[in-house]
Amino acid sequence: MNRIFLALLLSLFILSSCGSDDANKNIASDADFNIPDSVLQEKPPQISDNSMGDLIQNISSPIEMASLIKDAGSKFSPELLASTKNVDNYATSFKRAINLGVFGADLGYLNLYEQTRFTIDYLSAIKTLSNGIHVGQFFDFKLLKDLATAGNDIDSLMFVATQSFNNIDKYLKQNNRSNISVLIITGVWLEGMYFATQINAENPTKEVADRIIEQKNVLNNLFLVLNQYKGSEEFNNMINLLGKLKEYYEPTSITYELGEPEMVEKDGVLVVEQNEKPVFSYQEKDLENIKNQIEKIRFALIN
Repeated sequence: MNRIFLALLLSLFILSSCGSDDANKNIASDADFNIPDSVLQEKPPQISDNSMGDLIQNISSPIEMASLIKDAGSKFSPELLASTKNVDNYATSFKRAINLGVFGADLGYLNLYEQTRFTIDYLSAIKTLSNGIHVGQFFDFKLLKDLATAGNDIDSLMFVATQSFNNIDKYLKQNNRSNISVLIITGVWLEGMYFATQINAENPTKEVADRIIEQKNVLNNLFLVLNQYKGSEEFNNMINLLGKLKEYYEPTSITYELGEPEMVEKDGVLVVEQNEKPVFSYQEKDLENIKNQIEKIRFALIN
């Protein structure tokens, strides 16, 4: 899989801009659905595109995490995947949205290792969850299933899924349901962190450990965003769990030192660019605490 796909996968879950008027005409209105949704608020706070874009840009995609692990020689581990057996038990929009992010991350992990035999189960789970939060109309599941069954056109499969999620983002934002998008993003991030912390505990590498610590800044920003939606019991519980994770990150630090400058081409002109090298400070105990808390959060969300 090439690096372009890393951006594609991540774009599945971002709050995109509203797009053109013609495109928006194809987005269904919230009035088309009956949504007795405890997560839905009359006027939920809206996070600016720039703020959300900055947050998403700095989140390591689960595929990027998995790529680091794969490059280090780790084999495909099906036990890392969230079980699809609990899907019908997700009775609230909160659970459905956050696990839609989790299963989307799992689908990307399967794609990386070309494990098409599992793909149908995860597409089915995504269908159930997306219908549960009234966005299933944006998926052409027959086409997705056909592509998954063929097993030789993974890029097309993920491209179609990407377009579906982009339309979902537009719909949610237009209908003041950006809190649902935030939950999907959180699910993606948590699953990527779960991949990284679990395998790093088994086969430690500095590159993966550094990437885990690098997520301290993302966690801080994600925590701020989620706090805008506090009030419901489910949101409050998750914020409390992430608050504990923040505490485990406190002893760690990231500083930057100047590296060697280099000449790079920008808009056809050579310019000098000053490189910065991140320096990570942490102990093995920090990594263990972070891993254990990620496990706890994930268990609470997928069960």
